[in-house]
Amino acid sequence: MDTDPGMMQTLGAVQSAIEIAAMAAFAVSGIVAAVRKRLDPVGVVVVAWLAAFGGGTLRDLLLDRRPFVWVAHGWQVWAVLALCVAALAAMRARHLRPTERAMQWPDALGLGLFAASGTQFALAAQMSSLNAAAMGVITACFGGVLRDIVCNEIPATLRDHRPYALCAFAGAWIVIGAGQAGLSAEIALIAGAATASALRAAGLLFDWRLPGWRSGD
Repeated sequence: MDTDPGMMQTLGAVQSAIEIAAMAAFAVSGIVAAVRKRLDPVGVVVVAWLAAFGGGTLRDLLLDRRPFVWVAHGWQVWAVLALCVAALAAMRARHLRPTERAMQWPDALGLGLFAASGTQFALAAQMSSLNAAAMGVITACFGGVLRDIVCNEIPATLRDHRPYALCAFAGAWIVIGAGQAGLSAEIALIAGAATASALRAAGLLFDWRLPGWRSGD
């Protein structure tokens, strides 16, 4: 699938920074999730890798982008490995408790960053607005889905009733709308990421919940 060279050039350092920050945030969420399940160090690295790169890999597959981001930039894999070692050492030295709450905040940050980045990649590949928004949601959610499945949990995006994929969807449309309004790609990325992460954080803070099934229904 051809990309628009002009649009890709405008993404530059902001796009790369957002991708790296999203990978780091989801890697941390994977580390906490794995430690909560008492996985061994190899298990922690595997879960962190899936969380960090799962969404971007599926995005690249669907957009027919080769090589995958983590293949083209192999240092990112080493960075995730180093992050795992540092996080495990810090958690052990400071006796930090790997609570679900501790996992949710980096997850919320990564959600917004990947939603914006995935949407912008799809727009650069000249996909329609709706498909680009869907690509943003897939990029934002799939790494967390893999993380939760490997940790033997129903994925959070499907079970906790607080807005998750909807936050990514809203952030994706902010990216699209900002671009259609003539704003730069960098501003669109930042606005979309901030919107999705802020909505997810607000949902956690104020316990916003989507309608669910009551027992007996």
